[in-house]
Amino acid sequence: MLHVLQQLYGPFFDPQAWQEILTSWSSWSIIISLILLECLLSVDNAVVLAAQTQSLPTPKQQTEALLYGLWGSYILRFLMIGLGTFMIHMWEVKLIGSLYLMYLVISFFYKRHKHESEQTVKTKKNAKFWPTVLQMVFMDAIFSVDSILAALAVSTNAIIVLIGGLVGILVMRGIAEIIIKLMKKIPELEPMAYFLIAIIAIKLFLTIPQIGIEMPPSAFVVILVAAVGITLLIHYIRVKKQIPEHK
Repeated sequence: MLHVLQQLYGPFFDPQAWQEILTSWSSWSIIISLILLECLLSVDNAVVLAAQTQSLPTPKQQTEALLYGLWGSYILRFLMIGLGTFMIHMWEVKLIGSLYLMYLVISFFYKRHKHESEQTVKTKKNAKFWPTVLQMVFMDAIFSVDSILAALAVSTNAIIVLIGGLVGILVMRGIAEIIIKLMKKIPELEPMAYFLIAIIAIKLFLTIPQIGIEMPPSAFVVILVAAVGITLLIHYIRVKKQIPEHK
């Protein structure tokens, strides 16, 4: 049992491994891309968390619930990443993970094509504090499955994924409202996120032993930057075309 725990979580407590990553620009470029990916994939999570905190009676409890929920999410993310770094080396898990990520992509674009309305999260007034916090942590764990799979597909280094995930959670909580408002102003960002998931699913699928093709992490960073740039360009062109219609 101790050997298994050492194998799963030992790298997190290796000072030399942390030093190598924190002093490497290539590692930081991947971490930054993972933080951005975490933010983009966690918009739905941010909406759910906001709705859950609104069920509490006072602003103080709402703030404290977000704080406790943040630490609970950190602990769960740590445990899930440790298990994920072990399981991601099993080609069956890679196959299932790639298919699941692709399912998310197909499901998103299918619903988008069918113009299905977004589901609203119903909350009860005057909800109890700790059950609300536990519910927030549980929901974050469910929502984090896709981002953990996506992160491990980009990099199998547990520390890089942990840093990207933990900072991503903090950034996501801090600027959740900004992200939601930005996506409302630039709706093209949402399909761009799922385009990236499709790329990641393909990348993960190609790494199974029967195929054995590895995409360099730097290549994904380039794709990410290009996707953001193209998305902003498409949005700019669309807005420019709409301007004469309002004149």
